[in-house]
Amino acid sequence: MRTPRKAGRAELVVLVLLVSMVAAFAQTDHSFMPKGGNVLLQQMFAKAPDADVHAVVSAKHTAAEWQDVLRPRSEGLSDQEQRTLAAYLATNMPLPTDTAAHANAASLSTILPPDGDELAWNHCGSCHSLFTGYLGQSRDVTGWHNIFLSPFHRGIKMTEQERDTFAGYAAINMPLPREKVPEDLRF
Repeated sequence: MRTPRKAGRAELVVLVLLVSMVAAFAQTDHSFMPKGGNVLLQQMFAKAPDADVHAVVSAKHTAAEWQDVLRPRSEGLSDQEQRTLAAYLATNMPLPTDTAAHANAASLSTILPPDGDELAWNHCGSCHSLFTGYLGQSRDVTGWHNIFLSPFHRGIKMTEQERDTFAGYAAINMPLPREKVPEDLRF
Protein backbone atom coordinates (compact mmCIF):
# COMPACT_ATOMS: atom_id res chain seq x y z
CA MET A 1 0.00 0.00 0.00
CA ARG A 2 1.30 3.43 -0.91
CA THR A 3 1.71 5.97 1.79
CA PRO A 4 0.18 9.39 1.22
CA ARG A 5 3.68 10.87 1.05
CA LYS A 6 4.76 8.59 -1.83
CA ALA A 7 1.49 9.09 -3.66
CA GLY A 8 2.01 12.83 -3.45
CA ARG A 9 5.48 12.54 -4.98
CA ALA A 10 4.24 10.34 -7.82
CA GLU A 11 1.44 12.76 -8.57
CA LEU A 12 3.90 15.65 -8.52
CA VAL A 13 6.17 13.88 -11.03
CA VAL A 14 3.21 13.22 -13.34
CA LEU A 15 2.10 16.84 -13.01
CA VAL A 16 5.58 18.14 -13.86
CA LEU A 17 5.74 15.87 -16.91
CA LEU A 18 2.34 17.01 -18.12
CA VAL A 19 3.21 20.68 -17.66
CA SER A 20 6.47 20.14 -19.57
CA MET A 21 4.63 18.46 -22.44
CA VAL A 22 2.04 21.24 -22.62
CA ALA A 23 4.77 23.90 -22.55
CA ALA A 24 6.67 22.18 -25.36
CA PHE A 25 3.49 21.82 -27.39
CA ALA A 26 2.58 25.47 -26.82
CA GLN A 27 5.96 26.54 -28.21
CA THR A 28 5.35 24.76 -31.51
CA ASP A 29 5.15 27.19 -34.42
CA HIS A 30 1.59 26.87 -35.73
CA SER A 31 2.14 29.04 -38.81
CA PHE A 32 2.25 26.02 -41.13
CA MET A 33 -1.46 25.41 -40.43
CA PRO A 34 -4.06 27.02 -42.69
CA LYS A 35 -5.67 29.99 -40.98
CA GLY A 36 -9.03 29.41 -39.35
CA GLY A 37 -12.14 31.53 -39.79
CA ASN A 38 -11.61 33.49 -36.58
CA VAL A 39 -8.17 34.67 -37.72
CA LEU A 40 -9.33 35.32 -41.29
CA LEU A 41 -12.26 37.44 -40.09
CA GLN A 42 -9.98 39.47 -37.82
CA GLN A 43 -7.59 39.96 -40.74
CA MET A 44 -10.36 41.00 -43.12
CA PHE A 45 -11.99 43.45 -40.71
CA ALA A 46 -8.88 44.77 -38.93
CA LYS A 47 -9.59 48.35 -40.03
CA ALA A 48 -13.31 48.10 -40.75
CA PRO A 49 -15.83 50.57 -39.37
CA ASP A 50 -17.80 49.34 -36.35
CA ALA A 51 -21.01 49.22 -38.40
CA ASP A 52 -19.42 46.78 -40.88
CA VAL A 53 -18.17 44.51 -38.10
CA HIS A 54 -21.56 44.62 -36.40
CA ALA A 55 -23.31 43.76 -39.67
CA VAL A 56 -21.18 40.62 -40.09
CA VAL A 57 -21.41 39.33 -36.54
CA SER A 58 -25.18 39.95 -36.50
CA ALA A 59 -26.01 38.17 -39.76
CA LYS A 60 -27.02 34.60 -40.54
CA HIS A 61 -26.15 33.14 -43.97
CA THR A 62 -25.22 29.86 -45.56
CA ALA A 63 -21.58 29.34 -46.50
CA ALA A 64 -22.35 30.12 -50.16
CA GLU A 65 -24.17 33.32 -49.17
CA TRP A 66 -21.26 34.36 -46.94
CA GLN A 67 -18.86 33.96 -49.86
CA ASP A 68 -21.05 36.32 -51.91
CA VAL A 69 -21.42 38.81 -49.04
CA LEU A 70 -17.67 38.93 -48.36
CA ARG A 71 -16.42 38.76 -51.95
CA PRO A 72 -15.83 42.57 -52.17
CA ARG A 73 -13.57 42.37 -49.10
CA SER A 74 -11.82 39.11 -49.95
CA GLU A 75 -8.95 40.51 -51.99
CA GLY A 76 -5.79 38.79 -50.90
CA LEU A 77 -7.55 35.67 -49.64
CA SER A 78 -7.13 32.43 -51.53
CA ASP A 79 -10.18 30.43 -52.61
CA GLN A 80 -9.45 27.99 -49.77
CA GLU A 81 -9.32 30.82 -47.23
CA GLN A 82 -12.57 32.28 -48.56
CA ARG A 83 -14.29 28.90 -48.20
CA THR A 84 -12.80 28.45 -44.72
CA LEU A 85 -14.07 31.85 -43.60
CA ALA A 86 -17.52 31.28 -45.13
CA ALA A 87 -17.85 27.87 -43.42
CA TYR A 88 -16.81 29.39 -40.08
CA LEU A 89 -19.31 32.24 -40.37
CA ALA A 90 -22.15 29.94 -41.47
CA THR A 91 -21.60 27.85 -38.35
CA ASN A 92 -20.86 30.60 -35.81
CA MET A 93 -22.89 33.66 -36.78
CA PRO A 94 -24.83 35.48 -35.60
CA LEU A 95 -23.20 36.11 -32.27
CA PRO A 96 -25.52 36.65 -29.30
CA THR A 97 -27.26 40.04 -29.60
CA ASP A 98 -25.59 41.55 -26.52
CA THR A 99 -22.15 40.56 -27.82
CA ALA A 100 -22.79 41.65 -31.41
CA ALA A 101 -24.10 45.04 -30.29
CA HIS A 102 -20.66 46.02 -28.97
CA ALA A 103 -18.57 44.37 -31.68
CA ASN A 104 -15.80 46.30 -33.38
CA ALA A 105 -12.52 45.41 -35.07
CA ALA A 106 -10.58 45.59 -31.80
CA SER A 107 -12.96 43.27 -29.94
CA LEU A 108 -13.06 40.46 -32.52
CA SER A 109 -10.15 38.59 -30.94
CA THR A 110 -12.03 38.30 -27.65
CA ILE A 111 -15.61 37.73 -28.81
CA LEU A 112 -15.29 35.24 -31.67
CA PRO A 113 -15.78 31.52 -31.04
CA PRO A 114 -12.73 29.31 -31.62
CA ASP A 115 -12.09 28.25 -35.19
CA GLY A 116 -11.06 24.87 -36.59
CA ASP A 117 -7.35 25.55 -36.24
CA GLU A 118 -7.73 26.51 -32.56
CA LEU A 119 -9.97 23.53 -31.86
CA ALA A 120 -7.45 21.14 -33.42
CA TRP A 121 -4.56 22.49 -31.33
CA ASN A 122 -6.65 22.55 -28.16
CA HIS A 123 -8.26 19.12 -28.47
CA CYS A 124 -6.58 16.78 -30.96
CA GLY A 125 -2.88 17.00 -30.23
CA SER A 126 -3.27 16.37 -26.51
CA CYS A 127 -4.12 12.69 -27.14
CA HIS A 128 -2.43 11.68 -30.37
CA SER A 129 -0.12 12.92 -33.04
CA LEU A 130 -1.61 15.94 -34.70
CA PHE A 131 -0.13 14.97 -38.06
CA THR A 132 -1.13 11.33 -38.31
CA GLY A 133 -4.36 11.77 -36.40
CA TYR A 134 -5.52 14.93 -38.08
CA LEU A 135 -3.36 16.77 -40.59
CA GLY A 136 -2.84 13.76 -42.83
CA GLN A 137 -6.51 12.79 -43.11
CA SER A 138 -8.77 13.50 -46.09
CA ARG A 139 -12.48 13.48 -45.24
CA ASP A 140 -15.60 15.41 -46.12
CA VAL A 141 -17.64 17.22 -43.44
CA THR A 142 -19.61 14.05 -42.65
CA GLY A 143 -16.39 12.05 -42.38
CA TRP A 144 -14.93 14.54 -39.91
CA HIS A 145 -18.16 14.48 -37.90
CA ASN A 146 -17.98 10.70 -37.82
CA ILE A 147 -14.68 10.76 -35.91
CA PHE A 148 -16.63 12.04 -32.91
CA LEU A 149 -18.64 8.79 -32.88
CA SER A 150 -15.68 6.65 -31.85
CA PRO A 151 -15.53 5.86 -28.13
CA PHE A 152 -12.26 7.71 -27.53
CA HIS A 153 -13.55 10.88 -29.26
CA ARG A 154 -17.02 10.94 -27.67
CA GLY A 155 -15.56 12.30 -24.45
CA ILE A 156 -13.98 15.35 -26.07
CA LYS A 157 -15.48 18.40 -24.41
CA MET A 158 -16.68 20.26 -27.50
CA THR A 159 -20.11 21.69 -28.21
CA GLU A 160 -21.99 20.70 -31.36
CA GLN A 161 -21.17 24.12 -32.78
CA GLU A 162 -17.47 23.53 -32.14
CA ARG A 163 -17.69 20.10 -33.76
CA ASP A 164 -19.39 21.67 -36.79
CA THR A 165 -16.69 24.35 -36.90
CA PHE A 166 -13.92 21.75 -36.70
CA ALA A 167 -15.52 19.51 -39.36
CA GLY A 168 -15.99 22.42 -41.79
CA TYR A 169 -12.41 23.63 -41.33
CA ALA A 170 -10.88 20.17 -41.63
CA ALA A 171 -12.92 19.22 -44.72
CA ILE A 172 -11.64 22.32 -46.54
CA ASN A 173 -8.04 22.37 -45.30
CA MET A 174 -6.94 18.76 -44.82
CA PRO A 175 -4.88 16.83 -45.63
CA LEU A 176 -1.76 18.94 -45.45
CA PRO A 177 1.15 17.83 -47.60
CA ARG A 178 3.70 16.06 -45.42
CA GLU A 179 6.48 18.48 -46.37
CA LYS A 180 4.49 21.45 -44.94
CA VAL A 181 4.32 19.85 -41.51
CA PRO A 182 7.32 20.46 -39.21
CA GLU A 183 9.42 17.33 -38.77
CA ASP A 184 8.80 17.16 -35.02
CA LEU A 185 5.07 16.72 -35.68
CA ARG A 186 5.43 13.98 -38.33
CA PHE A 187 4.82 10.98 -36.11
